[in-house]
Amino acid sequence: MILIKLAYKSLLNRRSSVLLTLLTIAISVMLLLSIERVRIDAKSSFSNTISGTDLIVGARTGDIQLLLSSVFRIGHTNNGVSWQSYEYITEQHGVKWSIPISLGDSHKGQAVLGTTLDYFNYYRFGKKQPLSFKQGHAFNTINQVVLGSEVASKLNYKLGDSIVISHGMGSTSFHHHDDNPFKVVGILNATGTPVDKTLHIPLAAIDLIHGGHSAEHDEHEHEEHSNLVGHPKQITAFLMGFNSPLYTLQIRRNINQYKKEALLGIMPTVTLKELWEMLAIVEKILLLFSVVVVIISLLGMLTTLLANLNQRRRELAILRSVGARPWQLFTLISIESLLTTLLGCIVGCVLFYALMFFGAGYLQSHAGISINIAMLSYYELTLIGVIMIAGFIIGLIPATRAYFYSLSDGMSIKI
Repeated sequence: MILIKLAYKSLLNRRSSVLLTLLTIAISVMLLLSIERVRIDAKSSFSNTISGTDLIVGARTGDIQLLLSSVFRIGHTNNGVSWQSYEYITEQHGVKWSIPISLGDSHKGQAVLGTTLDYFNYYRFGKKQPLSFKQGHAFNTINQVVLGSEVASKLNYKLGDSIVISHGMGSTSFHHHDDNPFKVVGILNATGTPVDKTLHIPLAAIDLIHGGHSAEHDEHEHEEHSNLVGHPKQITAFLMGFNSPLYTLQIRRNINQYKKEALLGIMPTVTLKELWEMLAIVEKILLLFSVVVVIISLLGMLTTLLANLNQRRRELAILRSVGARPWQLFTLISIESLLTTLLGCIVGCVLFYALMFFGAGYLQSHAGISINIAMLSYYELTLIGVIMIAGFIIGLIPATRAYFYSLSDGMSIKI
């Protein structure tokens, strides 16, 4: 107990250098826990880019290609799904809801998605979070558009603005649908998913701008909900939800064996995990950063302890002169390094929670990472335990040197 009190007094006496060492450890702990939490939550958020959807159905292609084109708006499928097949499949027993989507057009490089009002009612992201409106409302006539949050902020659009859609998915197009402009009636809240970079228009509008129906004909039916759906010949894909998970495998098998058309049904959660495994290199890089941060902080602590030890030779010699044994000096230095590491870990945890609390909203809206501000997990506590043990072992080096210091080392004047 006396040695602990003496170590505490010694740390207070050298508060400036100890504070720097403590901050070094605290920042490294904060970075380690932050990187680890972001790594875990990024993986979880990536898997939850779309949630609550049991099946995605499109023309037969690769699982990941269908996922990328329908959810991430990356690439495109070579074929679509006929409307007759869509209606037949969605009328099967157990289907709770369905969302047809039609892609292929763009506006200044941003994807345009044709869909129905069910998109705003049933689409979920993250932890089954629904879409919500920052301004305005969903489209209710054929010439209205709802913008994702990033589209609105990037292109500086507001409610009431007029938008012209271009043919094709590229950022440059030579064919613009000037004769069918769309009025902005809604802007969605940020989701951190591809929804933010998407313009949403009625499914019937896709057919209209490509010459499927005349505008004059549709003007007489603006008030009808069916007018927003129309009767398209083909859609890119559709999302499905079921009354029970038991229907998922059964209907997926039926879709994959559907004889009238070559279709593919994928379970998005499974395919997202497969896609993440392909991106495992990112996870390994983040882990490598974590390890490097800890090693650098421990080396910094060792450097500080050794530098302080040289300055404390006289202090240690005085302790020896009043009867302190070498093992007591060894224990004193070890306790000091252990206390410094412990306090550094505690302060690092406080900084970690402060960073997560203030940065969670930014990460959600800009990176799509939903941070879970919860108690430290068993793995994170294990990491802190490893840092404590490593700090203690690092502290043994100056403690061992102090053990072998003789009384004359600190009392003799060195020129």
